[in-house]
Amino acid sequence: MAEDLTDRFGRVHRDLRISVTDRCSFRCTYCMPEEGLPWLPREQVLTFEEIERVARMCVERFGFRSIRLTGGEPTVRASLPTLVAQLADLDVDLSMTTNGATLRVLAGELRAAGLRRVNVSCDSLRRDRFEALTRRDALPAVLDGIDAALEVGFDPVKLNVVCIAGVNDDEVVDFAAFGRERGVEVRFIEFMPLDADHAWERGSVVPGERIVAAIDAVYPLRPEAWGAEPAATWAYADGRGRVGVVPSVTEPFCARCDRVRLTADGRLRNCLFAVDETDLRGLLRSGAGDDELAATVRACVATKAAGHGIGSVTFVAPPRSMSQIGG
Repeated sequence: MAEDLTDRFGRVHRDLRISVTDRCSFRCTYCMPEEGLPWLPREQVLTFEEIERVARMCVERFGFRSIRLTGGEPTVRASLPTLVAQLADLDVDLSMTTNGATLRVLAGELRAAGLRRVNVSCDSLRRDRFEALTRRDALPAVLDGIDAALEVGFDPVKLNVVCIAGVNDDEVVDFAAFGRERGVEVRFIEFMPLDADHAWERGSVVPGERIVAAIDAVYPLRPEAWGAEPAATWAYADGRGRVGVVPSVTEPFCARCDRVRLTADGRLRNCLFAVDETDLRGLLRSGAGDDELAATVRACVATKAAGHGIGSVTFVAPPRSMSQIGG
């Protein structure tokens, strides 16, 4: 029987986020500086076999129930369906977060390999604004990728929107309408201090309650019970789907967080905002056995902080940006 992987506060961890690459096909303004970031040399990136070994241990020894593939942009990793097939054998809720630009090409292969659902990140439905935010004129490809994901049967398809004051907060209702029309569940995410330039400020955060109020005024909502997921959700009163908000800043869900993250270069992070990381790649490549690997994972999770501390005087942003950590 699997053992619970718990931290010192008794939180049980069963959700693994795996960054399969630090490379990205976009250069989003809040993920990386205009000049870009140096990519990891190939030899520093975990192989599929190393990723599968860590994932298998988390599932079989610690009872993990879900795995999410992230990046960078995971679809730029060569032969990604091969990794998906390896992880699908673990019989977990296997999903991926992507910018969607190449989903028209890859959706069918990924679905056939065992990927169950996708989250597409898109922060504007206006072509000029999308290009300004991502430094690529790729909105038509992203929207076509969403259609492709729906066509091959991913269920659900979710749309992640980082809502930033004065940038795209005037599109909240537009996104809600888009989700209702396409049968896509939109998730609005409060802007967090994970930008590469470390220019984040509290005034850039659009509180989740303001997002919900804006939608409710046009499309009436009714709240749903908030469970273990980070998103609080509301159903449309007319039955046409639902919408969610991840209020990481204004209403932190740290007390029930069950996630750990594995970076592309094999560092285990017990929190998205952790300033310390644990090197698993070194263990994997030095011949360490599963018991030693499990003990290292257990020790890392045991030191998890009570919360991220955003807004406190002691808060320190992690040295790596979101694109280097993985979502």
